[in-house]
Amino acid sequence: MSEIIEIKQAEVLQAINRSEIDMQVSTAKQYPRNLPEVLNKIATYATMDTETASDCFYVLRRGGQNGSNTIEGLSVRMAEIIAGAWGNLRVQTRIIGNDGKTVTAQGICHDLETNVAVSVEVKRRITDKYGKTFSEDMQVVTGNAASAIAFRNAVLKIVPKAVTKRVIADVKQVALGQSLDLETSRQNMIQYFAKLGVSEELLLEYLGLKKREEIDKEAVFELRATANAIKEGTTTVEESFMKPIQEKRQAAEAKKKAEEAKEKALAAQKRQGKTAKTDEVPENVDKETGEIKQ
Repeated sequence: MSEIIEIKQAEVLQAINRSEIDMQVSTAKQYPRNLPEVLNKIATYATMDTETASDCFYVLRRGGQNGSNTIEGLSVRMAEIIAGAWGNLRVQTRIIGNDGKTVTAQGICHDLETNVAVSVEVKRRITDKYGKTFSEDMQVVTGNAASAIAFRNAVLKIVPKAVTKRVIADVKQVALGQSLDLETSRQNMIQYFAKLGVSEELLLEYLGLKKREEIDKEAVFELRATANAIKEGTTTVEESFMKPIQEKRQAAEAKKKAEEAKEKALAAQKRQGKTAKTDEVPENVDKETGEIKQ
């Protein structure tokens, strides 16, 4: 009588996965990373040209009506460069939830040399402002964006910022460079955002400027970084431009009305005070000293 051996697929997959990780850890120990070489690779990849350097950052303006807080960070593109140069990393992302309102992506990064692993989750809304659920295609796009951000967040939690900050300043300087003349860069940004429904007037109001000639290379860098954040799904056109500008306009209008009301009240008080003073102070009394004139 032959014995029937039952093989569970999950156990087989776990065994294969463990053996793969053990082999990768062994290889990482045998060929450890060289930090100076890693930093050189990051700098080389990220500064190949101005466009690549510009894609390495994102910018978000937050802080309510005044937009006083500007959040600047490293983009998904930069995280990919860092992960590739850092080496001996095991990174994976997957969608772990979709409740009809939000999609949840999980990013896992494992440093095979130090045996340190982190797991992060990123949620993205899959409903519009009216509560209507996105189409299947848009849910896939949103899920991909969430996965990309989960990848970035996981990698940047493993790779120490104290190490990478040495090259970040150099990359930013290249991003601020002028391989294109300023007018061309400025025009490209205006045209790019016009396609997203953001007019030149809205761009200037967002930057707090009066005319396009005031858009300098740092403002161009911020616009490029904001475009990166929108492309990655970190923010939207409405969150970055429409909503803050609308709040700013409402605050300015409220301030203007308050100032007008204050001026009217002061004018009324002044008129009342002048009448009372004229009635109360006799002509033979000095208005400054209060002395009675002879």
